[in-house]
This record gives sequence, C-alpha cells and structure tokens, in this order.
Amino acid sequence: MHQHFEVAAGSILGQNHRRVNQNNQDAWASLALDQATIAVVCDGCGSRPKSEVGAQLGAQLTVHALAQLVAEERPEDELFWQMLNKRLLGGMQTLQKQLGADSQRLVEYLLFTLMGCLVTPETTWIFGLGDGVFVINEEFHRIGPFTNNAPPYLAYSLLWDTEKSPDPFQLQIYAQHPTEQVQSVLIGSDGVGDLVDIATDYLPGKAEPVGPLNQFWRCDRYFQNPDQVRRRLAQINREVIQPDWQTRQVRKIPGLLPDDTTLISIRRKGTKEGDSDARCNCR
Repeated sequence: MHQHFEVAAGSILGQNHRRVNQNNQDAWASLALDQATIAVVCDGCGSRPKSEVGAQLGAQLTVHALAQLVAEERPEDELFWQMLNKRLLGGMQTLQKQLGADSQRLVEYLLFTLMGCLVTPETTWIFGLGDGVFVINEEFHRIGPFTNNAPPYLAYSLLWDTEKSPDPFQLQIYAQHPTEQVQSVLIGSDGVGDLVDIATDYLPGKAEPVGPLNQFWRCDRYFQNPDQVRRRLAQINREVIQPDWQTRQVRKIPGLLPDDTTLISIRRKGTKEGDSDARCNCR
C-alpha cells in the first residue's frame, strides 16, 4: 500500500514528565508494505517509571506481528484479530521471561496502551486497547478516559485467570472502513486530546495559533520532512523565557502539552486535502 498512502509521525515529552525528569513514555512504529500500511502508537503506564521500555517494545512487536499475519491471513477472516492478540501475548511472554519471569517485572515494564491502524487494499481498520484518539476522514474519536485514570493494558491478560472468567483485556476493533473511501487517518496517544483542546491558543512566545489537528494530514510539509511532526509538537511545547520591561522581571511561558504526545498521520497520495506551506499553519 506504500504506493497509495504516505505516513508522517512524531512524538514529544510532555511538560508533566519533563518537570520530574522522566522519559517520554510514548512510542510509535510504522511499516509501509506492498500489501498493507501499518501504524501503531503505544503509551506506557504513567505510574511505572520504566513503562517506556514496554511501549517501545510493544509498538515494534505489534507492527511486525501484523506484517507477518497479513502475509498469511486476511483481516476480514474471523480469527485474524484473535491470532494477532495471541501473537502479541506470546511475544510479551518471551519478553517477560527475559526480564525475570515474575509479575512485578511485568507491571514494571510492560504496561502500555495501544492504538493501531491497518490499511489493506480492501479495508482500513482502527484497533487497540486503552485510551487514545483516532481520526478517519476528518471524523474525530476519543477512547477514554477510564475510571481512576486506569486504562486496560494488554499485559494484564498474562495475569488473568481465564478459568474463572473470560479475559477482558483483548484487542478491540474501533472502526473499519472500505479503503477506497479513506482519504486520511490519524492515530495518537491520549496527549493528542490536549493538542485538540489548544487549537486556538498561541504558540509560546509567538502570535501564531497552534492550529487545528487537521494540519497534520492537510499540510504537505509533514510528509516531505520526516522530522517535521516532532518539530511542530516541540514548538508547541517549548518553554520560553521573555523579559517584561515594564515590571523589570523575567517571565516564563510554559509549553502547552502536559502529557507526552504522539501521533501518526496517514493520507492518500495526491489527495486534494493537501495544502501548500503558504496555506498551511505549520511554519
């Protein structure tokens, strides 16, 4: 599908994690194949200081498991997504053993939410588990938040006693559309929700608005420079120090994104939605 769709992606550390000297706990991965375009965003559990490890491993594990599965099976088949779930859990079990084979290491490293997109010639799928956002053809959807800020994590399946009750921690299908009708898709961590909420705010230290989320699939620039999405997110979230000459004080203007923020944008090549840099708010 790489001849029909193009991909842009980026991730930045949120202000809340920056203040306590934590790493970015989001991760993303994508693959552009002949038979499919695959994209995944993972968000590590905020209360676990090493969960960025699981997010990074989870994103890579998911795109490669999907790539192998698409080559063997059809996503329209009933068992496809069950097989994906099984392969992900098998991969996580292998990682768990390498990390020490106990539940403590499991929850320390491997708790992450997942938001994914699979584009095949016939169908485009949005799937995942836990909170996050996705957009198809300008239609915005937010998954979560969950009670007590405790989203479900796929790794909990490894601790669940399925003999007592069915496993509730299974991948979910959030949407599916005929690919011929799909012009653009965006998936993101829950931090993208904050990005949507500040669309009319000004960039720190500038008289330029952040702009709407659709800039990330309408603006050509994001697809021409592989680092442009990250750079734009960093611009939105940078701290600016400015002198106030009237009060003779220095004023700190904080970044606008409290949470780690990660997104992957996919659009059809040659789409009429594409805007030139002169029209697009992405300087």
